[in-house]
Amino acid sequence: MKVIFGLKQIKKYRRPVVALGVFDGVHQGHREILEEIVRKARNIKGTSLALTFWPHPQKEESLYSLEHRLRLIDELGVDICIVINFNQKFARICAVDFIKDILFKKIHANYIYVGKNFRFGKNAEGNAKILDELSKKYNFKLKIFEVIEIKNKPISSTYIRTLIKKGKLSLAQKLLTRPVSILGTVIKGDLLGRRLGFPTANINPHHEVIPPQGVYAVRVIFNNKKFKGVCYIGTKPTFESGDKKIHIEVHILNFNKKIYGKYVEIQFVKNIRTDKKFDSSVRLAQQIKKDVILAKRVFPLH
Repeated sequence: MKVIFGLKQIKKYRRPVVALGVFDGVHQGHREILEEIVRKARNIKGTSLALTFWPHPQKEESLYSLEHRLRLIDELGVDICIVINFNQKFARICAVDFIKDILFKKIHANYIYVGKNFRFGKNAEGNAKILDELSKKYNFKLKIFEVIEIKNKPISSTYIRTLIKKGKLSLAQKLLTRPVSILGTVIKGDLLGRRLGFPTANINPHHEVIPPQGVYAVRVIFNNKKFKGVCYIGTKPTFESGDKKIHIEVHILNFNKKIYGKYVEIQFVKNIRTDKKFDSSVRLAQQIKKDVILAKRVFPLH
């Protein structure tokens, strides 16, 4: 997938089939729209194009970072993703001008696909109704997707964000249609895990919503390969330092490479236990050994 930042690099594309949205989390509802533009573009020998925004137009905390979002959109087979910098200048563009100047004049959209609740333009005045009213004038076909509901509750990034923070990862996974995960960069830590006999990769997450503190059986995606692991999220209470910073560390099973500065994705498979304080580093090491055994038992089922 080709990623274009801003509107200046846009060229003329063959029969663009355009999906509009923030697509934060690329959840089940988003996937339906994005998969449909890929299918349609292939059928008409056109170009599938996702148009998204960063930072979040509603100034909400992002479920996933932009890098994470782009990876997931790419996995769905989209040809091009245009990322618009949602700054104050862009926020002042009215809905009609957005359709005329960007969708029509810049992108030359043949088809536009949106969710029913999508809003755009100054003061979020634009909606599916305005797109429909202007579709004939600007010569594009419009497809509006209904909001998907589970148990009478609409699937939304806000709802999924809340579920992850509460530790309801199974339900969040169902709405995402894949495991809850975080994308981050491996950074140097205090080597405490190595001293305890369990070397860990310290993760600096990329603007991601983090599950509650605790220990998890995880899959670690690195260089498109999957590894099993145990992830710790917490403040290291056994080694009280007055620092309440949340640390994310993952012990990757059967892995001994140095991967500082590399991106890894951590997929949460199952919560093993809560974070707690131990009366010595020896007791903590014994517990980590048990955590690893429990994590290994999880994976034959997944």
